[in-house]
Amino acid sequence: MKLADITGHGAYLIAEMSANHAGSLDHALEIVGAAKKAGADCLKIQTYTADTITMDSDRDCFLIKGGLWDGRRLYELYQEASTPWEWHGAIRDECARQGLDFLSTPFGNTAVDFLEELGVAFYKIASFELTDIPLIEYTAGKGKPMLLSCGMGTQREIADALDACRRVGNDQVVLLKCCSEYPANPADMRLATIADMRERFGVPVGLSDHSMGSLAAVVAVSLGACVIEKHFCLSRDIPNPDSAFSMEPQEFAEMARQVRAAMELLGEVSYERTAAEQASVKFRRSLFAVRDIGAGEFFTADNVRSIRPSDGLPPARYPQVLGRRAARDIPRGTPLRDELIAP
Repeated sequence: MKLADITGHGAYLIAEMSANHAGSLDHALEIVGAAKKAGADCLKIQTYTADTITMDSDRDCFLIKGGLWDGRRLYELYQEASTPWEWHGAIRDECARQGLDFLSTPFGNTAVDFLEELGVAFYKIASFELTDIPLIEYTAGKGKPMLLSCGMGTQREIADALDACRRVGNDQVVLLKCCSEYPANPADMRLATIADMRERFGVPVGLSDHSMGSLAAVVAVSLGACVIEKHFCLSRDIPNPDSAFSMEPQEFAEMARQVRAAMELLGEVSYERTAAEQASVKFRRSLFAVRDIGAGEFFTADNVRSIRPSDGLPPARYPQVLGRRAARDIPRGTPLRDELIAP
């Protein structure tokens, strides 16, 4: 896969499974089919174990305080949320059968090695790993397109992550604007940053969206986002660590419809008239005789006006026409032409 396969065809929609399999491979495979039906281009999972992403400890710093997972220990949360590595091949194969791209976020070098064996075509780095420069270098060194999620990222941290990719010869990078809140507060999204990121860092930009609903995605594509990632579940009634801020299939389908409608509305930069506009040109204004004008009579504001349609001289000629004489009799309702103006 090349970067253009992701960025070159409008908004690329990623359905993020994450923990929404709820511990069931059957759920995971069902999510793949539901994502395809809902209009996703890609199904994404995460590749880690509790031991590769954290450590089993009861110390206070490993306890989550506040937010959606208040009171949970990191190790226990990741044990529940992780996708078993032995499922990855089956999920990849179901994606292929459904016609979906397959993507994963690695959280360590061993995960990258494992995903390489699976033949993953591109990678995403999670916002929390944006500052793990060795992991980014190792992943980018595989030479495949990289999506870098930038939640919590300062300008310097984003630049450092991008530089890490380029240092190993990989310039196939998409930055994802992200607000690392679960769910994200719309007031904290700051989507105006998307256009600035694209200009400042010189790479395509998308959105990893943890807000509820479709609005952020639609606004993002209107600002130039080329990738939209949303957490995807079969139902928020199936409990798991990510269900509360995930989209159900019908919601994702509506988002896909709205995003693609927004892309159609945006179109491309053009000052050419459309075919339908060309037909409407007839109804622009032009200069007409609005009273009967005799031969030799002066053109005045009383007998010549700029009105619709466009059969006469353009309105810009109006100052030049006033004070000139009629070359012949001109009936009321006649479009003014050069041959009707005396030399």
